[in-house]
Amino acid sequence: MQLIVDKLVVRRGGREVIGGLSFQLGDGEGLLLTGPNGAGKTTLIRAIAGLLRADGGIVRLNGAEEADDVGPHCHLIGHKNGVKASMTVGENLRFWARYLGDGDGDVDPALSRLGLADIEDLPAGYLSAGQKRRLGLARLLVAKRPLWLLDEPTVSLDAASTEILATVVAGHVAGGGMAIAATHIPLGIAAMRELKLGAVPT
Repeated sequence: MQLIVDKLVVRRGGREVIGGLSFQLGDGEGLLLTGPNGAGKTTLIRAIAGLLRADGGIVRLNGAEEADDVGPHCHLIGHKNGVKASMTVGENLRFWARYLGDGDGDVDPALSRLGLADIEDLPAGYLSAGQKRRLGLARLLVAKRPLWLLDEPTVSLDAASTEILATVVAGHVAGGGMAIAATHIPLGIAAMRELKLGAVPT
């Protein structure tokens, strides 16, 4: 499978945020998006996921059944965790496993991997910011998607949790997956090359 971004143009509020950007990403490859605030990292991720309309160029996933629609083949982790406060940790994750289509209800490995097994029965509303973030990230492991789009995934994570996240992403890439991550904290993953986006002119 291969992600093709060719001459992508995205405008926000009348301003060109992404201007003619091209790159390719294949199985077993990762891309680290860097650059100052306002450079277009979040805009790029949302455009790849299909949540923002492109003003020019193409985003295509070769090798997928519907090559022009990346959305069904990706996990998007944005600034919000997608956690329902009234549901327990386990219930939240089992919901995602079912909703994303290929979950069988066994979320124990994901809970253990993200250090959440001991609080599986705790309502998510009682979690700390870091625990909520880890719960949001755990859905990466309960449904298979070839492309992971991670927008500031380390927000609210301490050093130990950031290391766990890096291991999870590295395992996905090593297993033939693709990952694009926008983060100010280096994840230390050798298989991820860097794409530095420039500041938006004022």
